[in-house]
Amino acid sequence: MKHLLAFLCLGGLAISCAPKVSTTVSQTLPASDYKGEVIVIGLEEAFPEDAKELGTVKIGDTGFTTNCGWEVVIAEAKLEARKAGGNALKIVSHKPPTTLGSSCHRIVATILLVADPSSFQSDEETDSTLLNADYALLHVYRHSGIGPLVSYDLRLGDTVICRVANKFKKTIKIRRYGHHTLWAKTEAKEELPMNIQPGHEYYIRCAVTMGAFVGHPSLALVDAGTGRAEFNAVKVAKSNKRDVISLKDGRDVECIVNREDQDNIYCTMIRGGKRVDTHIAKSDIKSIQRSE
Repeated sequence: MKHLLAFLCLGGLAISCAPKVSTTVSQTLPASDYKGEVIVIGLEEAFPEDAKELGTVKIGDTGFTTNCGWEVVIAEAKLEARKAGGNALKIVSHKPPTTLGSSCHRIVATILLVADPSSFQSDEETDSTLLNADYALLHVYRHSGIGPLVSYDLRLGDTVICRVANKFKKTIKIRRYGHHTLWAKTEAKEELPMNIQPGHEYYIRCAVTMGAFVGHPSLALVDAGTGRAEFNAVKVAKSNKRDVISLKDGRDVECIVNREDQDNIYCTMIRGGKRVDTHIAKSDIKSIQRSE
């Protein structure tokens, strides 16, 4: 089917194969320079203060769209922002591709005019908190799609770093540098070689593909811009979220923090699918990272 659509696009029906663009302008300004930079403010980033709202742009799927990757969709949105005289886009909604639904990234963004675009970090920049870090960040995520009941362990070498389920995301600190292999296995094994370096972020898109009896793991290393957008778009059920308690002895404990008193933190851990209530002395705790 995709080959047929590609043929139709080349045959002069390209407009039907491009993303669907809908723009509403609330303030009319002269168009910006077509070469001018348009910054993109992510879904989970704060709405900028003192920004002037110029309108809204929606990029969607016509039903025949084939060229609708993240870079293409953002380029279309930036073009509309320039037409409206804007220099920034604030993403307010993002629906990533799904296996059984649309194959397109679909976004809604507010077109803005901001006074100082340079004050915003580009999608391609590294988080400044990682510049001198002695670890790398591995952002692992999986959207809904084929095999929603199929889960698998994601391993780095011989170590299980997380259990990948449907609608899942997790950020993991890695202190093993150099060339390693991420892998997962159900009835088939999928491997992803990586060169992990401290102070860097890596986005790993996980999925399940069709298998003879059980769905096969799928692992892909994606660029930072696409990965950050897709990672932020994963909506994790509250019951699947975990707080992380870092202990002074170097261990990290994943749990759901329930309450605390003067001496202890009381929490629930999940072990083998069962809930285990426990407590940890505050004197043993280095820090607590709460889930959103």
